[in-house]
Amino acid sequence: MNKTALKGLLSERRALIAPESHGLSRPTGQGRRAPGLSQHQVDQLLHRTFGTYHRLESGNYPNPPDDLLRDVAHLFALNEQEWVSLYRYAAEKNPPGPLALSSGKEVPGVWQEAVDGIGHMAYVTDASWDLLASNRQWDDLFDGRRPPANTLRWMLFDGRAQLIDWETAWAPLVLPQMRAALAQRQTDETLLKIEEDVLADPVLAPLYREGGASIHPDGDERPIRHAVHGPGWVTMCAAQPLTAPGARLIILIYHPGTRRAHARTAMLRARTSPRLSDSWCDATG
Repeated sequence: MNKTALKGLLSERRALIAPESHGLSRPTGQGRRAPGLSQHQVDQLLHRTFGTYHRLESGNYPNPPDDLLRDVAHLFALNEQEWVSLYRYAAEKNPPGPLALSSGKEVPGVWQEAVDGIGHMAYVTDASWDLLASNRQWDDLFDGRRPPANTLRWMLFDGRAQLIDWETAWAPLVLPQMRAALAQRQTDETLLKIEEDVLADPVLAPLYREGGASIHPDGDERPIRHAVHGPGWVTMCAAQPLTAPGARLIILIYHPGTRRAHARTAMLRARTSPRLSDSWCDATG
């Protein structure tokens, strides 16, 4: 437990909430003068026993339950990034799911400008794989420059003719991603409908039931047919907007022609600085 960071986050956000906004009075006279809710008022609003919140904010509540952390996060109006921080500080692990089911459904508008500035195919989808933003290069991949509204459904159903070696290079790798997403978003109507269609599909259903361990495409290479440039293959880069859990930025680096057999691109690592002793020897001759 990171007591210092936990106290800093909670006390700062608690100070921003006026007691009057919840029908409570602010202490007067010789009493407390600090801004915002008192720790006891937090207990009142969360219907917890006296001293519960004090234990949490002071870092003296080992393994606090998920429902307490969620109630505090909702009361303090934490965003998704702050929710992850709260969970890591208090429970030393990532939260089991987003704070709100509506999270991951939108990203700041500047993401459209960001993908427009990427030279390779690039797009942003929300947590349900619905398209939020795309650049010209991504749109050019499709006949009539009409990108799919939902990229998960496209990869599993509508794009089979365009995705070369679909049954071996695409479907078995995409289905585990859907399963992992549903594990965290069990009531997502878009994902549930796609799962329903998968289970009704004679090709996809057996693959889905078999399971699989692939849950993200970062670094994958897969064959594809470009509407303009013809058959080729793409190398995938995947990232996530921090304020939208489940949303994703995908960059596809397209290579025309037949994919060449070669080793995976080496991992990037931080460049190590020259050892001090080496620098000193060089300086002194």
